[in-house]
Amino acid sequence: MAGNPTHTVTNQPPALVGYDVFGADRALVEAVDRHTAAEVLDEVRAELSALGRAAGSEQVQEWGAQANEFPPRLRTHDRYGHRIDEVEFHPAWHRMLGKGVSAGLTSAWNRPAGHVRRAAAFLVWTQVEAGNCCPLSMTHAAVPALRTDPALAAEWEPRLTSTIYDRGLRPAAEKAGALFGMGMTEKQGGSDVRANTTRARPLAEAGTYELTGHKWFCSAPMSDGFLVLAQAPGGLTCFLVPRVLADGGRNVFLIQRLKDKLGNRSNASAEVEFDGTWARVVGEEGRGVRTILDMVAATRLDCALGSAGLMRQAVAQAVHHCEHREAFGGRLADKPLMRNVLADLALESEAATTLALRLAAAHDDGSEHERAFLRLAVPAAKYWITKRCAPVAVEAAECLGGNGYVEESGLPRLVRESPLNSVWEGAGNVQALDVLRALRREPGALDACLTEIGRAHGADHRLDRAVKDLFTELADMEGAEGRARRLVERLALVLQGSLLVRFAPPEVADAFCASRFGGDRGASFGTLPGGLDLAPLVERARPVS
Repeated sequence: MAGNPTHTVTNQPPALVGYDVFGADRALVEAVDRHTAAEVLDEVRAELSALGRAAGSEQVQEWGAQANEFPPRLRTHDRYGHRIDEVEFHPAWHRMLGKGVSAGLTSAWNRPAGHVRRAAAFLVWTQVEAGNCCPLSMTHAAVPALRTDPALAAEWEPRLTSTIYDRGLRPAAEKAGALFGMGMTEKQGGSDVRANTTRARPLAEAGTYELTGHKWFCSAPMSDGFLVLAQAPGGLTCFLVPRVLADGGRNVFLIQRLKDKLGNRSNASAEVEFDGTWARVVGEEGRGVRTILDMVAATRLDCALGSAGLMRQAVAQAVHHCEHREAFGGRLADKPLMRNVLADLALESEAATTLALRLAAAHDDGSEHERAFLRLAVPAAKYWITKRCAPVAVEAAECLGGNGYVEESGLPRLVRESPLNSVWEGAGNVQALDVLRALRREPGALDACLTEIGRAHGADHRLDRAVKDLFTELADMEGAEGRARRLVERLALVLQGSLLVRFAPPEVADAFCASRFGGDRGASFGTLPGGLDLAPLVERARPVS
């Protein structure tokens, strides 16, 4: 009945739409300013704000919801019975992916401040819809692997770094832009890629092979090309598998099924069969793992960036809700206990963003010192940032109460997505063991990390004490494998703390050091110690003014 008072909605926050996702993120804006040369800063900020406004628009947020509500479907055959192995996506997926390509999310390698501007854009775009970031990440990361073969790089790099999304399966030479996927994992192998059983038989034409095998996880199966590993006569080797051959015929790429995943539902991940599949070698035969190392580093950084983006969106939603929600006679955000929770979440989010952007800046620098820094800092950051994402998303959803458990709030999608980056590109133990490997084999990597940490020496006594504890861990490498996670966690936290002490507002750095290094904190969020100035932390995390 019209006018029925039971139908009047009160005390519900407005939707978080119509804002600049980039410009409202103070930690991200400051990181971009810090790591971008003055002569291109205005250009970069304008570019990122344009993407931020798109990401915050009602239309684009609706695209993200639609892409997840209508997941991809596999069509193995056409109506006549011909094998086609195609994946159909909702139009919203193509709109999202097209916007990501045009925003430069695959074109970091040849632009001034290319990695910093792309990292910031990736962090922003993840907040709308994380699934389409997978092919964007794979395409971006394929470039350094292809550069091991100058001829291949000359052919493919202009397509991969194009800002034109050219969908549809056609010969890559006929397309204005191309996307790449990846197939490394096999049924028996998991992260142990050296256990790969896919076979590569050399063909008459130099550098070409015929592949036979099964890939348990193939990312983005509708891409134009794929990097895969297979056993050649000379050992494990990296190959480029085009989806469509130069003559227009389809390569043998049999999609057996799509994975029914916990989250990341808009994105297709597939099992594929190679049966006489044509491929070109990338790099030297027998050196497949070395060929893809730079690619792995790039995708691992994207995992950290993706988790930082998910955390930022979760915190933004929680703060926005609590700023507009009334409870027990006042705004929920003003209640001391809720303020403690929000401030704690905001600290985790800012620390993740700050470290991830520092790593992107190291890619732009490209010096030997910065490459050494990345060798240790990337797996440590990937381990820790991705591990923190799930508890942040769950706690943020709880800030909305029962509303946060309802799909329309968007928080359940963030919660389902939150564990993904911890698993992708090597789960936690793989990252921790990779850190140990770098410590034992590449002493320059530790020196570079300690130099970075040392720039904050003397700025906070709690951080200094944590650094000493880290030195104690590093001095005793006997039996280090069993405690590798603890060591990597400490390294990541000290890196975050050193950056916040140098660059964040004093109240942020103080709260981080007090809670992460001071020993006066509980096991859950919202247990920051007393005596801290928390109101500025919550204010800093607000998505809109």
